[in-house]
Amino acid sequence: MTEKTTITADPPALVDDEDPGRRPILQIRDLGITFTTGAGEVRAVRDAHLTIMPGETLAIVGESGSGKSTTALAAIGLLPGNGRVTSGQILLDGEDIAPASERRMIELRGNTIGMVPQDPMSNLNPVWKIGYQVRETLRANGKPSKPEDIARVLADAGLPDSERRAKQYPHEFSGGMRQRALIAIGLSCAPKLLIADEPTSALDVTVQRRILDHLQTMTTEMGTSVLLITHDLGLAAERADKVVVMYQGRVVEAGPSLEILRNPLHPYTRRLVAKAPSLASRRIQAAQEGGSADLLTTSAQAKDHAAARAESTAAEAVESGELPAEAGAGAAGADALVVANLTKVFRLRTGLGRGSNFTAVDDVSFRVRRGTTTAIVGESGSGKSTVAQMVLQLLEPTSGRIAFDGVDTASLNRSQLFAFRRRVQPIFQDPYGSLDPMYNIYRTIEEPLRTHGVGNRASRESKVRELLDQVAMPQSAMQRYPNELSGGQRQRIAIARALALDPEVIICDEAVSALDVLVQAQVLNLLAELQERLGLTYLFITHDLAVVRQIADRVCVMEKGRLVETGTTDEVFDAPQQEYTRALLDAIPGGKLLLPPDAA
Repeated sequence: MTEKTTITADPPALVDDEDPGRRPILQIRDLGITFTTGAGEVRAVRDAHLTIMPGETLAIVGESGSGKSTTALAAIGLLPGNGRVTSGQILLDGEDIAPASERRMIELRGNTIGMVPQDPMSNLNPVWKIGYQVRETLRANGKPSKPEDIARVLADAGLPDSERRAKQYPHEFSGGMRQRALIAIGLSCAPKLLIADEPTSALDVTVQRRILDHLQTMTTEMGTSVLLITHDLGLAAERADKVVVMYQGRVVEAGPSLEILRNPLHPYTRRLVAKAPSLASRRIQAAQEGGSADLLTTSAQAKDHAAARAESTAAEAVESGELPAEAGAGAAGADALVVANLTKVFRLRTGLGRGSNFTAVDDVSFRVRRGTTTAIVGESGSGKSTVAQMVLQLLEPTSGRIAFDGVDTASLNRSQLFAFRRRVQPIFQDPYGSLDPMYNIYRTIEEPLRTHGVGNRASRESKVRELLDQVAMPQSAMQRYPNELSGGQRQRIAIARALALDPEVIICDEAVSALDVLVQAQVLNLLAELQERLGLTYLFITHDLAVVRQIADRVCVMEKGRLVETGTTDEVFDAPQQEYTRALLDAIPGGKLLLPPDAA
């Protein structure tokens, strides 16, 4: 039986005990990494160690800021300029690359070690076509780079119609498609070791399975090793041979993945496992006292609060002229949003002045009751984010109607639309793309308050501090910038900014996809608490069905632009009517492994 460690121990030997002639593809021994910041020296990684054998998949799990991505960046020689390895060794195929020159690292990247980074938008060049970026990687590593080679690489990563996609730019891709393009680049040269930093966090579960199956095929057939960085315990347990748990820059537990998942020994690991969402989860109930709360009672209270708040807010807006008179009558109803026969058709350019139509959303209708959460789920490209953008008035529908408080949003004039944007706020999928890199965190969160003339300087600063507390960020982060934060930390700042104006409706587009399970649990509980206390209404766009189980009252399932199934969360999860819905549920990584033993 393989021994499992719960505290940092002496690093393992450089050879495999079972096969002394086989050495690790990657071994990290007593690694220390320090960053130089304006506040002084920060030790991000301390005495870390891990070993990956040829053909093995090892996952590093831990919350944002635990040091898992920093460890991976050190292994490929891509630490930021203010970071440096201060101790230990990084042995890649027996060679210590910790002191290696940049020229040597360039030789190793691609054929020996590849990487799929976490943030697709900031790692793809916006002025280069996707195919060109794949071709440059192939050419730099001496691989065939003809159009058919590029198309094959993109197809292997799960991109449909790869020949056409190769001719498009990153901004023409959805978030999930951009992530797949990065995966294609990382895999293009069949490296001996692939570092995958949250490689599927932006992908729906069916495409995620396809990508992970491809990684597994590489491991099995080509002897490729995978270092998987993830906050998804289900994915780690299902796909990795071994798991390393990091906390505050240290390795606190390591061992076979199923042992770690089913018998965690370190208190931090036990917290991770306890907070991991699964198909066994149930709707989060906020502010429970003396036991479980009654879902129907809680939901009814939230809806009553939401209706009263909406009626009061609408009356004030009508009186000030910010909303038309009919908004007062709409506020007395039960629906915050009504979407009827919504359709969006895009005109695609095909060259020489020709074009074709693409129907992204096709005759979609649903209602969102006040004080409740409706989730829209589906594969990348199913049209769910396009629906969200039309509800936010960021895209104009081709046909159909969107009503907020009984008022057709297409009829709003400029001042009324400004008032609408205060009451309906977004949390976007890509936190790096939605945060201004030139604004520090204080200004980022304070900006909507200033734009809408809320409070004075002192009250706005107090509000910013309160919001940072709500999303589990230290107040010291106010003077930092987005590039100084991890992906999960950036997402928390985006959530804080959306809450700043105390909106009635929040459109959450993959709002927790980049968060580790502990922070994800905090945010989901926060959203549930705010919903009960303030009567908030959520439209939740996500590919994570386990999260849907925890947060949603109703579910809408979309496939290829159409709404194919809708119902309460229990109805859709316990008795799905459509084969497509059943396929989505079956593809959840680690879905069975995370169930309680008696349910599994």
